[in-house]
Amino acid sequence: MSRPVYLKHESEPIRGLPGALPEGEHILWQGSPAWWPLALRAYRLRAVAVYFAVLWLIGFYAEVRDGGTVREAMIALVPLTILALVALGLILGLAVLAARLAVYTITNRRVVVRCGVALPVTVNLPFALIASAGLKRFADGTGDIALRLMQPHRVSYLLLWPHVRPWHWRDPEPSLRALRQAAEVAAILARALAQAAGQPVPAMADPAPAAGPLGAAPVPA
Repeated sequence: MSRPVYLKHESEPIRGLPGALPEGEHILWQGSPAWWPLALRAYRLRAVAVYFAVLWLIGFYAEVRDGGTVREAMIALVPLTILALVALGLILGLAVLAARLAVYTITNRRVVVRCGVALPVTVNLPFALIASAGLKRFADGTGDIALRLMQPHRVSYLLLWPHVRPWHWRDPEPSLRALRQAAEVAAILARALAQAAGQPVPAMADPAPAAGPLGAAPVPA
């Protein structure tokens, strides 16, 4: 495989994979995102909640300023409260579905991302296409591993979202997001990349803030 391969499939002989593994290939690790961190970081659940909270406070202040009682203000804000709960519930539901339906697989030859709620899609990323990989850890103990691809190879940001590095639209970076044991997974990937390239096992470094460079790992030529 010399480029990212998108596969749509109706059945999985192996969970997370569209077909049986070729001879000599085996699974090193397989997992899925944690739904709550995915909801917070990818679906911006906290930001949406803050937005509705600000709207609610502004509405409450306006009602009281115009002479309404606290009870009248609360009643007047019932539609906004219901709208906020529905919106937050929908976002949370989408995040849960996205996390449960996504399967990340690392083999000794490639990274495979199976994702999609309405239309499941599997993306094969051979090691030969991975220019570098970077681990970003978060305060909740989870982390993201972003994969930068060799030029001119690209993936679709919209097709893979939310399993891409945020805000990198021009050169999308497929990502294993909201991993519970991100450091361990990063070590497995780094070891697999190094072994495939015939090089010593590298350390997987945390990148600087999201806009900074990723920690690199050797890849096959």
